[in-house]
Amino acid sequence: MTNSTDALVLSDRDARGVITLTLNRPQAFNSLSEGMIAALQAELDAAARDEGARAVVIAAAGRAFCAGHDLKEMRAAPSLGYYESLFARCAEMMLAVQRLPVPVIARVQGIATAAGCQLVAMCDLAVASRDAKFAVSGVTLGLFCSTPGVALSRNLSRKAAFEMLVTGEFISAVQALDKGLVNRVADPDALDAEVERLVASIVAKPRVAVALGKALFYRQLETGMAAAYEDAGRTMACNMMDASALEGVQAFIEKRPPHW
Repeated sequence: MTNSTDALVLSDRDARGVITLTLNRPQAFNSLSEGMIAALQAELDAAARDEGARAVVIAAAGRAFCAGHDLKEMRAAPSLGYYESLFARCAEMMLAVQRLPVPVIARVQGIATAAGCQLVAMCDLAVASRDAKFAVSGVTLGLFCSTPGVALSRNLSRKAAFEMLVTGEFISAVQALDKGLVNRVADPDALDAEVERLVASIVAKPRVAVALGKALFYRQLETGMAAAYEDAGRTMACNMMDASALEGVQAFIEKRPPHW
């Protein structure tokens, strides 16, 4: 296990290449201080360089998953330049989640609010405890959650996302599942087992196919239909030339398990 920035983020990598990053400011509800953002960025960058990595799980210590930005820190020295820099650094960290070549799973055991809800939305997959709650509640303080809205509106329908943004109201884990913010909901004592089921399914697949697929998935979402099909066709052709795909197809033809 390695520690990042005075243990604000704990990092652990198992023998399969599954990296678990644990937000470790439980006394502050794992709020995203400048140090926490920097620590997450460092760990995500390290995971991106790790060719043996197969999946990343973002978890949290304590009762809360993440309560968003550290408002006390933000209020200490207000200036437009400081806020622009802070939100730019946070956005870069969020984008690093999506740019990773391996799937990133949020393990949500408690509340996820504002930028914490944004982090859940930016992860490729999310598994929530039945006790978890979600909100983008900045508007209740007079601060519309604009940056969380970017991620939220790409997960939920427009009206569902806007309702959360404009009311600041909490939704339950089951409501989050229905709206598309999370993939699975489990009882608190079964949360780790549910995360493991998802992880096991991912690591059983060839890394190169997943990496190509993840990059294409997000790329094509931002383009028109024709361009998306052109990009997807090129990606599949390149994927088909990879040894793991050739072996997988041959195994299917020969009615045997693939040897990866």
